[in-house]
Amino acid sequence: MGFGELLEEVGGFGRYQWIHVTLISLPGLMMAGQNLLNNFVSGIPAHHCSLPANHSLYNLSHHQVDEKQLLRAFIPLDSSGNKLDRCRRFVEPQWHLLAANSSTNVSQIQTEGCLDGWTFDRSEFLATTVSEWELVCSLRPLKQMIQTIYMGGVLTGAIIYGGLSDRFGRRSVLTWSYLQLAVLGCSSALSPSYTAYCVFRFLSGMAVSGVILNGVSLKVEWIPTKERTLVGTLTSFFFTFGQMILAGLAYWLRDWRKLQLVICAPQFLFFAYSWWFSESARWLVLNRRSEDALKTLHRVARINGKSEIIDKLTLEVLHSHMKKEIESSRSSFTAYDLLRTRGMRRISICLIAVWFSTSFAYYGLAMDLQKFGVSIYLMQIIFGAVDFPAKLLALSMLSYLGRRVSQATCLFLSALIIFANIFVPSDMQTIRTTLACLGKGFTSASFTTVYLYTGELYPTIIRQTGMGFVSTMARVGSMAAPAVLILDEVLPALPSVVYGGAAVLAGCFACFLPETLNMPLPDTIEDVENKWSGRSPTPPQQESVSLNEGGALGHVGVVMTEGVALKEMKDSEGTGLNAL
Repeated sequence: MGFGELLEEVGGFGRYQWIHVTLISLPGLMMAGQNLLNNFVSGIPAHHCSLPANHSLYNLSHHQVDEKQLLRAFIPLDSSGNKLDRCRRFVEPQWHLLAANSSTNVSQIQTEGCLDGWTFDRSEFLATTVSEWELVCSLRPLKQMIQTIYMGGVLTGAIIYGGLSDRFGRRSVLTWSYLQLAVLGCSSALSPSYTAYCVFRFLSGMAVSGVILNGVSLKVEWIPTKERTLVGTLTSFFFTFGQMILAGLAYWLRDWRKLQLVICAPQFLFFAYSWWFSESARWLVLNRRSEDALKTLHRVARINGKSEIIDKLTLEVLHSHMKKEIESSRSSFTAYDLLRTRGMRRISICLIAVWFSTSFAYYGLAMDLQKFGVSIYLMQIIFGAVDFPAKLLALSMLSYLGRRVSQATCLFLSALIIFANIFVPSDMQTIRTTLACLGKGFTSASFTTVYLYTGELYPTIIRQTGMGFVSTMARVGSMAAPAVLILDEVLPALPSVVYGGAAVLAGCFACFLPETLNMPLPDTIEDVENKWSGRSPTPPQQESVSLNEGGALGHVGVVMTEGVALKEMKDSEGTGLNAL
């Protein structure tokens, strides 16, 4: 017997679990806002060099010149000849360029940088970090750096809060993370400088990891195994809805400080009700706090209307149900065990490539919505909505085509679409937008697949350690993706070539992974070596836990640390939230 039987005895998926899952999942609506916030708070408005301070004198002397002509006299056209150059202006006004029959070679006219700053269009954004701190032209890389710094905070927080949750408990760290995100997120809306804003975003990213890591752990540790597929699938859509909510809020507010505040302020509410949560009984038992675990189980039984079980549920019964977990806590495994043997090394190297490229391509598409020439708010809604069919498609492919074929197919198709978009002319916006949505959909499907696949490939004794190790590469990919966008200064198609190339490479690695469809889950490293190293083939069996056996970490793929997290999850064979 295991902890799963205890959950059934105290009510299974009863009233407590419904309230518990709902309250923990609600912050997911705001997590999309945190991860994709830079699209809007650092949106780049249309802009051009500000005119010289004495430009009104020129206008007076040419009183028939309207504003558009005035700009044409001061600002050269860009290389396409269709738009005003964003980073240069003429040293002297060139009134003769306004003549219809002008044949002057503009390239020979002396220009200068934007000595008086920039003028920003306010029709799409009222204010962004770009317009406030003039992060354009030579300072444009600083705009992408904000997202890279934020993702660095997510990675750092995953490592730090993963360890802290093993030491101090899931609920304590989750409650602290809500408060940290609320305070620092709202403080970032008051940032007086670019540097201060980056610091606040880094610390907010750490808190986001704490919320997702401990929220997922605390949620699934109170859900019976047979309900995890349905619950995991449904709760994964909170992030999808959150993407569309972000678009609506951004369209309504259009000011980066207000948007930052509205996205982060709800964390105070989440902090307030997080005290209602019960700590993980598994964690309490494995940390020699069995009496507290027993009180927690009694509380859950009362809320679920199972008061009659309270007198029967004693410390002896609790210990007998968790004997296997308590014994396994005497052993520990490290990341070295993921690479020590041939079969584990093959799996780990291939999964590192898949996790990195999936996150790399996903954020490469999701963080550059302005390049499609369509309203950024509309694009965000479309990109969110496409996750619905993408996730359903992934689940169907996993059931009928198998894990390996599904993973490789999603990566190859996303790469093909990214490459195809390079050759679509910029004026064919409908086709470009459609292809971008398909590409984002396939990367979302790849995320859904890799969560499940990873949990089925790694053995139970080291599953959570493996998930943490390979999903760290997803954070690295999400950090690198915004930086690659800067390459469009060299060649506009270069970022797409890099994103697509990474997806192709990962698809090739996916082809070398073992198939796990209808195969029993491995429990030990020896099982992996016997099953997938060709030494002792194991006959296929029908899956018993369907799509919910893959130890997943929630949307951001945060690091689940080894040790207690692993030992607590052994009886569930992973958690399998098919979230992004």
